[in-house]
Amino acid sequence: MIQSETLELLEWHRLCQHLATFAATKLGATAARHLKIPDSQTESEQLLEQTKEVYQLETRLTTGLSFEGIQDIGDSLERAERSGILTGDELLAIATTLAGVRNLRRVIDNQDDLPILTELVADLRTYPELEQEIHRCIDERAQVTDRASQKLGEIRTDLRRLRSQITQKLQNILQAKSGAVQEQLITQRSDRFVIPVKAPQKDAIPGIVHDTSTSGATLYVEPNSVVPLGNQLRQIIRREQAEEETVRRVLTELVAAVKPDLERLLAIATTLDLATARSRYSYWLGANPPRFIQREDREIITLRNLRHPLLVWQQQHEQGQPVVPVNLLISPQIRVVTITGPNTGGKTVTLKTLGLAALMAKVGLFVPAREPVEIPWFDKVLADIGDEQSLQQSLSTFSGHIRRISRILEALGTGDLGLGTGEKEIPNPQSLVLLDEVGAGTDPVEGSALAIALLKYLANHSQLTIATTHFGELKALKYEDERFENASVEFDESTLSPTYRLLWGIPGRSNALTIALRLGLKPEVVEEAKTQVGEATDEVNQVIAGLEAQRRRQETKAAEAQSLLQQAERLYKEVSAKAASLEERESSLRASQEVAVQQAIAQAKGEIAQVIRRLQKGTPTAQEAQQATNALNQIGQQYQPATPAKPKIGFMPKIGDRIRVPKLGQIAEVIAAPDQDGELSVRFGLMKMTVKLEDVESLDGQKAEPVVKPKPAPAAVTPPPQSVPEIRTSQNTIDLRGKRVADAEYILDKAISEATGPIWIIHGYGTGKLRQGVHAFLQQHSRVNNYEPAEQADGGSGVTVAHIK
Repeated sequence: MIQSETLELLEWHRLCQHLATFAATKLGATAARHLKIPDSQTESEQLLEQTKEVYQLETRLTTGLSFEGIQDIGDSLERAERSGILTGDELLAIATTLAGVRNLRRVIDNQDDLPILTELVADLRTYPELEQEIHRCIDERAQVTDRASQKLGEIRTDLRRLRSQITQKLQNILQAKSGAVQEQLITQRSDRFVIPVKAPQKDAIPGIVHDTSTSGATLYVEPNSVVPLGNQLRQIIRREQAEEETVRRVLTELVAAVKPDLERLLAIATTLDLATARSRYSYWLGANPPRFIQREDREIITLRNLRHPLLVWQQQHEQGQPVVPVNLLISPQIRVVTITGPNTGGKTVTLKTLGLAALMAKVGLFVPAREPVEIPWFDKVLADIGDEQSLQQSLSTFSGHIRRISRILEALGTGDLGLGTGEKEIPNPQSLVLLDEVGAGTDPVEGSALAIALLKYLANHSQLTIATTHFGELKALKYEDERFENASVEFDESTLSPTYRLLWGIPGRSNALTIALRLGLKPEVVEEAKTQVGEATDEVNQVIAGLEAQRRRQETKAAEAQSLLQQAERLYKEVSAKAASLEERESSLRASQEVAVQQAIAQAKGEIAQVIRRLQKGTPTAQEAQQATNALNQIGQQYQPATPAKPKIGFMPKIGDRIRVPKLGQIAEVIAAPDQDGELSVRFGLMKMTVKLEDVESLDGQKAEPVVKPKPAPAAVTPPPQSVPEIRTSQNTIDLRGKRVADAEYILDKAISEATGPIWIIHGYGTGKLRQGVHAFLQQHSRVNNYEPAEQADGGSGVTVAHIK
């Protein structure tokens, strides 16, 4: 009884009505209005998983789950089982229901990650052969078709022929007796074909009068010549009706044979519709899925920005006031929370909101609160909210509260208060108890004592109790027992109105005297009242006021910090956006520069190829080689960037310095100081080489000081030999790809011994082992001056150029 009373007090039936509006079928709406509350946590978790999976599924589908065609066929199934003959409409409803449920199963089966829904429809039988047979025999107007049976087809053929004969005879009479008829019309009265005859000329067309017009001027006559045909037509119609009934009886027997499967199909469709309604209602509320916690595992009840679902509905559909959310963060050791504060401050709404949240989680609904939503599974939700005055039962407010509280205690497992000091806590209490104005309606001293005893009892026998009160003595329970906590509803003294915010850890203080003074009560009366209250109470109120002011200052500072954080995040996003824009612009410029460089390189390569082809036509002479060298120098001057004017001089590299080698486009480390010839050894990566001092510069662009060499003694001047340009040909190119390192060393040694200039060694990329072996051999060979990667046009790092001494 107390369970149904609690649901009534929390207005649970209104929430169920709201839920029913989101159902797609009549069955689903009925199930939503009479929502069953589960008895076990496992069942609640199963319902929550159904809601989650439907929620997930509908976010993927463009139109959501469709329940089109599914109807309430329960009464039809019962009548079929009792050998009643179903009508065409009932049979057609069964066929469309089978098709609708089959479409639902097909949609669910096409998804891979819906285990609960897939299991729900796994053994579903939709009898497509029964659906096809119904559609073969019943058309879309719910009439039996000609093809339903051969006999029915023959009967209807006879019907059409006979009607045609009757119509033809009547048409002839209309033409022959046109002066006696009211109008050229053939109609029916009581399944008999008649024509409208003028009353004064009824003898012109002898026959049976089946009807008369309202004025009496027209008689509807069946001529005697068509009466035999009309009798014959009626007999055939009776045969047609009997055959149609036979067809529907056969179909009804097919339905009755599979009634258990069809009832299970109907139950599954209702379950799916109810889960869909829960999902859509949860989405409309902006709710989030709850997680059931175990307070024994030290988990905290977390309900942030919790909103009353009925007030949300009222705001959206009835132009109600904006809903003020509450925050409920209750530590695992807390068993009783006492909420104090002025009337109309939102205490009762807080109780109802929590009660509805607990029930919504139990039935598989999401809770209208911010994630994460963490709440225990309560086996019972018990409430005493509002007055229970009854003139008929001569019950006062106090008596009504005590009657209901007694029923709550009975539901917890005992019928008396059991306030003995030796009472022990019962194991694993799971109930949620909500008490409004506990102890009110009687002498304040006795009411306060009763409220304290009751809350201590509930701390042992329920998982959580939330109680509202005006008794100041209940505020001290927190400091006597760690299982108690205080909360209060905030009150704005400047406007004399509540803010509907819940403040935790601070008890509410009396505002009656302050409100009375603001409302115009004489100050001397208020002062006298303060002396009656006592200084201790006034001091407590001052302490509470100080705590409230301190909380407001902290909230202001927190809001300011949040504003600064948001401003910093906004600036960070702006800077990031500008940096990305600059980076994109730089990338675009670099890409355009690379295109220009590649075009210049391609043109230069074409011109160099022409020079090489001229040299490869025959054995090059010294004069031809000199001409080729001059041509290459001109090409280099044309495509190489201009030398910067007046480079800085004064840099001398030392061992360990990092320098830049512009010709190679590399940054290297000095491993040997410049010698008297102005050459120094550098290393970049795994490669060591010797470069000239004038070919290096510091990282900031300074050129090195030239080395001053002593002037050698004058010697006989001999003309220098014609130098052969460093041009890659087939004679100075060695392809080592696919060779082992040992074989490659033999080939290299032979080529180096015969070389008179640089050689190009093709070793490719591969695993890099062949390249490492080639470099190691070149590094220790006495004839190799230095080596370097080839130009990009000649193969890049897949080719090494070795310079021979």
